[in-house]
Parts: sequence; structure tokens; C-alpha cells
Amino acid sequence: MNFIHIRISTLLFTLLWAGMSGAQNNDLRSYTLEDGLPQSQVYDLVQDEIGYLWLGTRGGGLAQFDGENFITFNDRDGLASNYINALAFSNDSLFIGTQQGVSLKVKNEFLNFEMPEVRAIFRHEDRTFLGTTSGLYSLGQNKAPTKIELHEAIDTYSIADILFDGQHFWIASNSGLWKLESLDQKGVIEHYETTNFTSLTLHKGQLFAATFIDGILIIDVSNEKEDQIITGPLRVNHLSIINDQLWVSTDSSGILVHDTETRGLIKKLNRRNGLSASHIRKTMTDRQGNIWIATSGGGLYKYFLNEFTHFDKDTGLEGNQIYAVHYTGSELWISNAEAGLATIDSLGIHRIPAIEDFSDVKIKTITSDGNGDIWAGSDGKGMLYRVTRQEQQLIAESTALTDLKIDTITTIDNYIINETIGFPSNWIRQLHSRGDTIWAATYNDGIVKLQYSIEDEQLIILKTFGSEDGMEDVLIRDMKADSHGRIWYATQSGHLGYLQNNEVIHLGQVLPHKIPINTLLFRNKHLYLGTAGSGIWYASEDDYTQFKKLSGSKRLTSNNSYQLIFDSEENIWMGTERGVDKIVLNKDNEIVDISHFGRNDGFLGIETCLNAVAKDHQGNLWFGAIYGLTKYDLAKTPQETNLKPSIHFENIYVGYRPLDSLSFYDGINERGTLHLKPNEDQISFHYRAVDLDHPKGIAYRFKLNESEWSPWSTNSEQRLVGLAFGAHRFSVQSRNYRWQTSDTIHFPFFIESPLYKKAWFQWLVIGLGLLIILLVTWRYIRRVKHKNKLKTEQLELQNHLLSLEQKALRLQMNPHFIFNVLNGIKAMGNSDPEKMNHTINSFATMLREILYNSRKENISLAQEIKTLKKYIEVELLMAPKPFTYAITTTSEIDSEEILIPPMLIQPFVENSIRHGILKSSKDGQLQIEFKTAEDFLYCTISDNGPGVFESQKAQTATDHQSMALTVTQERIESISGENTLIIKEIKEADAIVGTRVAFKIPLETDY
Repeated sequence: MNFIHIRISTLLFTLLWAGMSGAQNNDLRSYTLEDGLPQSQVYDLVQDEIGYLWLGTRGGGLAQFDGENFITFNDRDGLASNYINALAFSNDSLFIGTQQGVSLKVKNEFLNFEMPEVRAIFRHEDRTFLGTTSGLYSLGQNKAPTKIELHEAIDTYSIADILFDGQHFWIASNSGLWKLESLDQKGVIEHYETTNFTSLTLHKGQLFAATFIDGILIIDVSNEKEDQIITGPLRVNHLSIINDQLWVSTDSSGILVHDTETRGLIKKLNRRNGLSASHIRKTMTDRQGNIWIATSGGGLYKYFLNEFTHFDKDTGLEGNQIYAVHYTGSELWISNAEAGLATIDSLGIHRIPAIEDFSDVKIKTITSDGNGDIWAGSDGKGMLYRVTRQEQQLIAESTALTDLKIDTITTIDNYIINETIGFPSNWIRQLHSRGDTIWAATYNDGIVKLQYSIEDEQLIILKTFGSEDGMEDVLIRDMKADSHGRIWYATQSGHLGYLQNNEVIHLGQVLPHKIPINTLLFRNKHLYLGTAGSGIWYASEDDYTQFKKLSGSKRLTSNNSYQLIFDSEENIWMGTERGVDKIVLNKDNEIVDISHFGRNDGFLGIETCLNAVAKDHQGNLWFGAIYGLTKYDLAKTPQETNLKPSIHFENIYVGYRPLDSLSFYDGINERGTLHLKPNEDQISFHYRAVDLDHPKGIAYRFKLNESEWSPWSTNSEQRLVGLAFGAHRFSVQSRNYRWQTSDTIHFPFFIESPLYKKAWFQWLVIGLGLLIILLVTWRYIRRVKHKNKLKTEQLELQNHLLSLEQKALRLQMNPHFIFNVLNGIKAMGNSDPEKMNHTINSFATMLREILYNSRKENISLAQEIKTLKKYIEVELLMAPKPFTYAITTTSEIDSEEILIPPMLIQPFVENSIRHGILKSSKDGQLQIEFKTAEDFLYCTISDNGPGVFESQKAQTATDHQSMALTVTQERIESISGENTLIIKEIKEADAIVGTRVAFKIPLETDY
């Protein structure tokens, strides 16, 4: 189709659409030489798999950009030429088209191939084609470029772009547009015009082919529609499809954005929109949806289509510093640097004319009273009271009464309130109004409650609140009113208080360490404090002295809070020196999410000013900052883009030798694990996730094998030393500023074991060692057996002797006991024969049991108790006076199962009866108690006699009782050890009332 005919047929429609197109909110962030860009002429840019932007410049070489820092590579680093025309990234290699040919950057090395100047790089099916100033070249793997002969009108001309539409190849050159079947052999299908074509792009089956001076040709690749042309753009350098729109980069007109369906012009980006250069080389989008603009002479730009609108000197303000912001009615009032006041409404920005005695001053606070009149407080010049009055008047247009009409006349009066008319201070920190009453917080003279009479032009100071009224700190930083009408103030030293009924209620320092309080905010019965250096604190109105620090799963971007405001969705916004944070809270005031907006996000003002924040009637937020005024448009809030971060290994070093980690890691999934030598036990991993919007918000964590994850850190490298031999797997993960985590990437490696760690060698050594150990053990066992045999014989002999000793002790007791009983029976012979016979019968029964028991090593406790009862009954028959006795047992074990040596208790019972009870004038009482605890059997024998020591004094030399006690004590000590037997006198009120004998023996049972 004839090119001129197409141009004429579409001209009228294009002009009509351009007239209908409207402006759209846009912001530009520039990156220049001051930011580290090596050259202001950026000719091409591309994003790699990790996320870095790579920029090719004209004279400055190559630059790598991570959203914050530029790293430059030039001819001193091995690059063939610093003049770069084209870039392409593929297979972990960066292809660089320069004036001297093509260079490949693989890791930190450059491979250079000399050839004609490269203007375009095209990758197709793992092949690289190079469009040069002298035709087409092919670049093979590790081979020199090869010239491809296609057509005599192509081979000697400059190729600007190459494209494949799925079936055919297209070549844009200064000899025209060419359609080919293949790039390997001759065979041109079609030649479109002979004009200079500069760029190609494909969208929904439509090929857009840009010429340098004749517009853009639109070709339906399926040949179902006629070709069309967009005639508007001249001197086109590059075409891009962004958000279904055609972005046209021109040589002198900036950027033209066209609708791909209607072909109409949507908008222009040029010097009037903020670009410093109109020569645009390329536009592109990154994976996060940002639009990047490469210019010749203006550096690099990032383009925003977002919810923020920025105002500064370039967009109508008198100055960039916005110290105060106040919304009233339908107007936003701002303090515009030292240039005074300005208002913003639906019609634009309006400067308030300079006011005599109140010009060239920093206005730090603005408010409006009940009449809608404006009050403004300044640094050093007091306050401005601006009164606006509207009156309706009848105006006669002629002498006829019917020509009368009503007109509204607006009058404005300005009143200056400062020290010259009696106000205490010219330095005003904050203002608050209620009706016609104003509270003015000064810098260091307290708070002044005042009114102003317009009729009398007189200042009325109702009350001044200062140090003498209980305000311990008068360095006030902010002042706000709560829902109860109380006026609250916060100070530089962290003091908090309020005014109520013309009295000061000073709460003192409510935060630790004298933390300065910058701003106050009341919301939902809570008070929020924005501090300098310690984030946000809050307290309930139930107790405004108990403040808690705002915390949660995410941390604030900065702890310096200059502004606090709630939006319409109950999210709290905090202005800082780094931009603003949008903080999402739950019902318990815990931080659920934080979104930070800085310069990379469209918040171009950056450092916010103290308390310069407001919300308009539509819910839009306005932030005053050092570098302008920023509006957050609630209606333009974009949908959250939960782009998951990705992480890659950049470099891996074994010892200090680098690996080609990227290409190696791609192959490791197929080939297996990296094998290292035994002495290669040091390995360093360098990894990176790139976020062009929030480069400082990236954090990393790692782990080795199955260990716990490390804490999150901004460190993007880890060196492992002294690794154990065997298999290992290094894992690493990244997290972006929204705390979204990437997939975990792994690097498996295996460290070979040295010879002494080899299994066969270890088994050999183990076998020899075992043989030696067996021989040594066999000889040792023989010696030990011989020693054990001798020791066993000695122990058996000692045991036999001990058994004989125990029996001997029992035999010593029995004759003594029998002797005592027979003497008693003998004494009954003459006095009471009948009782003697009964006693002899009982004694015979008891003696039989004693003789039976004495042959045993142990008897049951039940049998011992039975024998004791027989013995006590015999003693009762022989005793000259009666006595009572009781035997108790406390144990979870049945007494039949508890074993005890025979005749162990009887000597103590006999001693208690004969030397205790029978020698006392009181009625005798005998108590015998057995109990088990832990691993012992405890026995206690108590009587109410005169006491053991008194009884011993009365003993005669012929008394044999001491021998029985001695024998029994020896028996007990042989069983339980020394100091086991305890004999004590029982005392009550310093009087001896009896004797207690106690001992313990090891607990033995018959199971």
C-alpha cells in the first residue's frame, strides 16, 4: 500500500482524537550524574533475570542499577567501547552492542568481538543476530561473528531493529522495512518503502513499524486488514507497548502515547511534564510495573501512574517548603515557604498577596475559627488573623427601579497579633480554635487563651498558662483537643498535660528516657503520640499515663514521627524524614501491615514537616514536606500488586576462586551436586534479590542443611568455613519491604573425605584395632578373672564370718534373757504357785518361738511382733504392778512381707519394763512403733519411766542389762552402720517423763 495514501487517510481521525485526549496524573523521578549515573545519554536499557536494570550510555559505558546505586563498567574493566547502542540479556549473559562491535558480559568478564557498529541485538531459538551499520551478523557460541548475506539492499545498510511475528522475520533498516522467511538465507518476501525505519513492536497481531520522519506504519501480520499509519510522531527512535498503549520515543518531541486500538493520542510527556530532555531513546516496563525512560542528555527517569500528586515550584508553588497545612470549607490553606500563604481548590493554586508586617516569614501553623476565618502562627512575627466578610448590596444599573440587582461584595481584613500589641510571644508553635476563642501554643512562653474584638481592634487575653500554673515544661511541640473539650499539649522533654476549666493538669513525663513528643492524635478513645526517635505510643482514655509502644509483625520505616493522621479506612499515616508510612492496625492496636511510600513510590516531598498534614472532605490526605506538597488521592489508590520477590545466586567462591555460579546452578538440577576436594572446605555464597522500588527493604535469611533459619538480615553474602566432609545443602530466601517471601533456592555440594575418612580405610583401621583390642582384652580378662576368683573367695569367707558373728550375738542375748525370766519364776515359787505355773506355760510357748526364730537369719515383722507380745505378757505375769502397752505399725507394706532379724527389739523392751516402768511410781505405759519410709524400717520404743540416765545411776554391778544393750547395739551397727541407735530421755517442762529408743535398719521384704 502507498505510504502517502495511508498517511492522508488517517490524519483527520488522529487530530480529532488528540483534541479529545485529556491529561493524566503523572510524576517523574530522575536519576542523573549526581545519583551515580555515569553519563546523561542513555541509549538503551534492559532488565535481567535477577531484577537489575542495565543501562547502555554514550561515552559512560555500562551501568548496573538496583533501584538505589549504580555500578559502572567501562573500557577500564575490559569493555570494548564506552559508546553503547543496544543491550540484550539471555542465558545469564549480557549482550552489548557498541561502536566497536559486540561484547558479552559473563559474570565479571567481558568477551569482545570486533565488527561494524552494532545497532540492534535479536535473540531467536538460542541464536544471536546482530544488526549493524553494515548488514546482519550471526554470533555463534564462543565463535567470532559471521556476516549473513540476505539482500544487496540490506547487507550494506544500517539495521535498526529485528522482529519475529511467529511466522516471518522483519528487519527495520535505513533502506526500508523488509519481510523475510529466514535470517539464514536469501529470500526477501516483501519490501515496504525505502524510507528510514527505526523501531518495530508487535501487539495483538499488529506490527507497528516506526520511521524516523514519516510516522508509524501499522501492518496486520495476518493480512486480513489494510495497513494504517499514525502520522503524528516525527523523528521516532523507539516503540514500546506498555499497558496496551503504544509509547513512542522521539528525537525532539519527548514521548507520545497512543491508543493501540483507535490510534488516537492519549498524552504527551516532554519538558512541560517534567522531563529535562526531549530526546528520548527508549521506554520500557520492569517486572514491578514501573515505566523507565532513557533519554539523551537528561539521564534516566522513572515514571509513576499512582495515587500521589506532587506540587512544587515547577507546578505553581512559590516555594518548595510547606510548613503548615489546613483544610477548611472547600479550600486547602498552606504555608508556602517564606512566600506566605496560598490556597488550593478545584480551580488550582492561588497565592495570598503579601501582608504588611507579616511577609518573608515561616508560618508554622494554620487554623480556622467558628466563622471560617483564618489564623496563622509564625516564627518571630506573631499571628495573622484574616477575616473574610461577604455583604449583599443593591446596585442600580440605571435610574429605573427595575434595573436594581443584588451583588455580593467580599471584604478581607488582616490583623497582626504580636508583642507590639501586648501578646506574650512572637513565636507560635501551634493554634487551636473553638468558636471565637483561640489557644496559641508558644515556643517557650506557655499557652495563651485569647479572643480578638474586630469592632474595637483589641486583643483580649483570657488567660496565660505557664510554669507558674503547674506546666513543668513549656517547650511545646504540639497541641490538640480531645472529644471532651480538653486542650492537650506535648513537649520537647516528653511531658504531657491538658487544660480544663482554666486549670493546668500536668501529667509529667509519660514516656521513658525523656523522649520528645512531636505530635498528638486522638482517635476512638485513644491518644497516639508521635515521637522523635521512638516511634508511636498509645494509651486508652481510661488511663492516659500508661502508654504502650505501637508494635506488631512489621516495623516502622523510621522512628521519627513528624505527622500523624487517620485516613477514612481507619489506617494511621505517619510522616517521617523518609516519606510516609501507611500503618494498618487491628482492634488491639497491633500493627498488621505497613506500606512505605518514598521517592521511589511517587512521594517526592520526602522529608515531611512537623504537623503539616490534613484531610479534605473527600478523604484525600495532604502532606507538607521540605520538597513540596503531596496529595494522596484516595480515589486513585491502586490495587495492591503482590509481586512475589525472587532471589538468585550471583557468585559462589570456593576458597577464593569464583565459580560461574549462574550457569552452573542451572545445570546442577540435571547433573547433580558440586563435588569439592577435601581441602576445599571454605565456600562463600553471594545472592541477591532486587526491588527497584524499595531497594533498602530487602532482607535475607539462610540455613545449612537442616539447621534452623538464621535471623533476617540485609547481608547478601555468607561465608562458610571449616565445613564437615560429606553432603551439604545451602538454602537462602529473601523478603521484600512488605515481608513477602521468595521461594527458597538451594545449592547442593559435596566435600570429598580424605583418605583417613574413607570408609574402606576406616574399616581396615577398625579391623586392625579390633584385633589388637581383642588380644589385649583376652589377656586382661584372664588377669581379672584370676583376681576376681581370689576376691570372691575372700568375700565368701568374710560373709561366713559375719554370719557366725550375728549368730553369736543372738546366742549371747538368749541366755541372758532366759536367765532373767527363770529368776522371776523362781521368785514366784513360794508366793504364788498358781501364777508360777501359768507363767511357766507362757514362758515355754515364748521360748519355743524364740528358739525357732533364732535359727533363722530373718523373720517377718508380724512374727517379731507376736513374739514381743508373748514376752510382754510373761513380764506382766512376773511384774509386781500392772502396766499397759501398745504396738503400732505404719506401712504400705504388709507386716508379713517385711523381714527383720529375730530378737532385735526384745532387749530394748525388756530394758524399758525392768529399768523404766517397774522403777517408776506412775502407772506404766509402753509404746512400740514400727514404720517404713523410703528404704528403711524405723523402730521406736518409748516408756514413761524415770529416764535412762537416772536408771543407770541406780544400777548395781551385778545388773546384766547393760550387756544386753551393748550386744543389741553391736547387732544394729553391724546391719545399719554406726550412730544408728539413738537413746534419749523424754522431757516435758524441764521434767523427765520417760525414755525413747529409736533406730533404723535397711528395709527388706520377702518378694
